[in-house]
Amino acid sequence: MTRPAPIKDIDEADLEVTKRKDYAAGVPAVAVSLKRGLEEMGLLRTTRTLLKLNQRDGFDCPGCAWPERPGGRKIAEFCENGAKAVSEEATLRRVTPKFFAEHSVEELRTKSGYWLGQQGRLTHPMVLREGATHYEPISWDGAFTLIADELNGLASPDEAIFYTSGRTSNEAAFTYQLFVRSFGTNNMPDCSNMCHESSGAALSSSIGIGKGSVSVTDVEEADLIIIAGQNPGTNHPRMLSNLEIAKGRGAKIVAINPLPEAGLRRFKDPQKVNGVLGSGVEMADEFLQIRLSGDLALFQALGRMLLEAEDANPGTVVDRAFIDEHCHGFAEYEAAIRTVDYDTVLEATGLQLSEIRTLADMMITSERTVLCWAMGLTQQKDAVATIEEAVNLLLLRGMMGKPGAGVCPVRGHSNVQGDRTMGIWEKMPDEFLDALDTEFRITSPREHGVDTVDAIRAMRDGAARVFVGMGGNFAHATSDTAVCEAALQGCSLTVQISTKLNRSHVVPGRTAIILPTLGRTERDVQASGKQKVSVEDSMSMVHLSRGGLEPASEYLRSEVSIVCRMALATLGEDHVVPWRTFEGDYDTIRDSVSRVITGFDDFNTRVRQPDGFLLPHPPRDSRSFPTTTGKANFATNPLTWLPTPEGRVILQTLRSHDQYNTTIYGLDDRYRGVKNARKVIFMNPADIASLGLVDEAAVNLVSEWTLADGTVEERRADGFRVVSYSTPQGNAAAYYPETNPLIPLDHVATTSNTPVSKGVVVRVEPVTV
Repeated sequence: MTRPAPIKDIDEADLEVTKRKDYAAGVPAVAVSLKRGLEEMGLLRTTRTLLKLNQRDGFDCPGCAWPERPGGRKIAEFCENGAKAVSEEATLRRVTPKFFAEHSVEELRTKSGYWLGQQGRLTHPMVLREGATHYEPISWDGAFTLIADELNGLASPDEAIFYTSGRTSNEAAFTYQLFVRSFGTNNMPDCSNMCHESSGAALSSSIGIGKGSVSVTDVEEADLIIIAGQNPGTNHPRMLSNLEIAKGRGAKIVAINPLPEAGLRRFKDPQKVNGVLGSGVEMADEFLQIRLSGDLALFQALGRMLLEAEDANPGTVVDRAFIDEHCHGFAEYEAAIRTVDYDTVLEATGLQLSEIRTLADMMITSERTVLCWAMGLTQQKDAVATIEEAVNLLLLRGMMGKPGAGVCPVRGHSNVQGDRTMGIWEKMPDEFLDALDTEFRITSPREHGVDTVDAIRAMRDGAARVFVGMGGNFAHATSDTAVCEAALQGCSLTVQISTKLNRSHVVPGRTAIILPTLGRTERDVQASGKQKVSVEDSMSMVHLSRGGLEPASEYLRSEVSIVCRMALATLGEDHVVPWRTFEGDYDTIRDSVSRVITGFDDFNTRVRQPDGFLLPHPPRDSRSFPTTTGKANFATNPLTWLPTPEGRVILQTLRSHDQYNTTIYGLDDRYRGVKNARKVIFMNPADIASLGLVDEAAVNLVSEWTLADGTVEERRADGFRVVSYSTPQGNAAAYYPETNPLIPLDHVATTSNTPVSKGVVVRVEPVTV
């Protein structure tokens, strides 16, 4: 029997600190997956849905973008978080017009994101008219007319912002960017701006393409796998199965992280006897518990050690043949890296020199090295330089364009990489825009648009008046929450294309529209019949996704349909793009994609192959590098890091095991031993004592941000509890989005403009009664 939507919201006083787990998955993961499914979907729907998840004839997981192994599929080809994501989407709970009639926007604004999301699926298009207190139903035609009138009434197309979540399919993303560019702007911020923009910037500069160069097979065949700033046990659990295979073949794994994560300690595969009855598999051979912002210093120290090892044994460490033929800038890099000061490195990293030498020795003996990372690196102030230094190490050893070696930026949202490939970027190159114009006889704007941070600035400053969000939860995903929410509320119109209720719906513009859309699990039937969509995983494989469930409401429309109808209403029935054809048959969209985007030749045929098809990647395929120099570029960067000021801690934000991005599935972070609450701050016991605090003490968090003129700005997040944890002294961690208010809008990574969530100076103030 399904559980009704919760009436009670989170009560932080119910915090329970339990024993932390030293392993990931196992029987508890199966039990939690089934429990959540039964509560949300019931027995039959749970069985039917989970057995189609990540299957060739089923639908792609709406969670992370970790790929399937080529070949056959397991019967249960999903992880605990994938099961939670599907349960959330395929829930039997419903948010109907009656719900909105009973709850004013002001009341809903007092609820947590967890409570809002747990109410269920949106069923009807809704409008909040200017001056109204409640959302009310609106017809689809009425909604599109209202949107079109507002867009066409703008003084410039650049007064509109069009945001995209990474769960959007390739077909929806392509039509969305086509509509936006036909309308006349490149204002297309997306979730990549907040997560992996630093990876794209660094890799584009270093190797000429902002994507990873490895496959699942490469990971499994590597000798050495370095995992920096990533927690696969919670964020990409299916990756653990591939790491287990690699371990079985003799690979060494090194974890670099401020926090010890259960999934990199031990993995118990619930589909194996050893994972159910045994102790599972030990994962990380070495754990480097690094200080926040110390990764750049670590990678530079490793570079110096590799060069010194080459000095001692010429011709055995540095791949001179690869460097001479394929690389640029090595001499400058070598000169700079030899000056790296080890004492500074030890202070910046908090590591022992012996720990760093051990990793250097492992890199020297490895013939096939894969380097993985996620937001632990990408959301640092010097994230781009840090990733460039990591790539430098692989170039030194020739670990690019060979089996079992390369770069592996691990993406979050299920199609965040595909959205960018489809043109969701404010800075798409002229080559793409020229091809788009040729295919559709439009004139795409060439002036770059705004990214996420600049979109908030534009709305805040009155330069943008309309916000359209296709998926996601913009208000809770971004930094500087109060500023972002005020910016949205200052718009004349906000439009949210959503499956479920979230914070963005309750901080609306003067007029606001909610357009309910189909989820990945649901049947999408258009004029030509049942439709399929495609996605691109983090390793550049493109494959189909086929929903099979009855839609949550007869009033839902697909994202493709919504985009095409919005385009028709705004641009007119006589617009040159065949919007009605696209809406009726997604094959026609893919035909156009095949003529616009390199690598998608014969898209419709190739995507119907059992495992889809692999997009080209010149560094991987032929050791060719489409950079400005025509070669892989060694980068030279200063050694920077963030010391902890006296009486302060450096904060990183992170996910609970019971959430995915801003979607909170539940209140049980069992891997870290925290239940029934979310406002906790994990701190080193020595820091707790030095600040005169005790475990579970009530505190408020105050971030301190120094402006260019020396003025210090403060931001607050109140009502937290202290939890003692193994983290480097001077460092702390807490869940987002609860801590997003602490991150100033201008606290962004150099070059990528990504919010710096892994390096916030915070004052921890005791709550006095």
